[in-house]
Amino acid sequence: MVAELRPSNPAAARIWDIAAQVPDPEVPVLTIEDLGVLRDAAVTPDGAHVVLTPTYSGCPAIDQMRDDVTARLREAGYERVDVTTTLSPAWTTDWMSAAGKQKLEEYGIAPPHVRSALGDGPVMLQLSVKCPRCHSPRTREVSRFGSTACKAHYECLACLEPFDYFKTH
Repeated sequence: MVAELRPSNPAAARIWDIAAQVPDPEVPVLTIEDLGVLRDAAVTPDGAHVVLTPTYSGCPAIDQMRDDVTARLREAGYERVDVTTTLSPAWTTDWMSAAGKQKLEEYGIAPPHVRSALGDGPVMLQLSVKCPRCHSPRTREVSRFGSTACKAHYECLACLEPFDYFKTH
């Protein structure tokens, strides 16, 4: 999906490429492009415009993402930077890149492995959450709310390690 969103206009693509490198403040191994919150980039008559979609409407990290995108673009020479957020369409884990999901697992967070109900076609049911450390499917949800609202807290029954699971939505 990321390739579909990256602007074809070279000047707008440069803005996208700069913004795409901003790390997620809550999971710093991910970029905002990996996470799928970077939605658009455009050239304006006096600078740059970027659109972000937060992972959920109350996401506290979106303000930091906006500030970080603004700072990166100003460092790159854009004097006027406008970063807006949109809630429609709502963010979905379907927007996460495959590379981003792999980075989550390597970081010790179980990535979402099923498509959300927003995708086309049948929705696959996930019967268990695979442990990102030992890859056992023998896990249990400890709390629906993990270190952030977009994650749930799990425990592996095989290796006994706790871990976060990035919730599908």
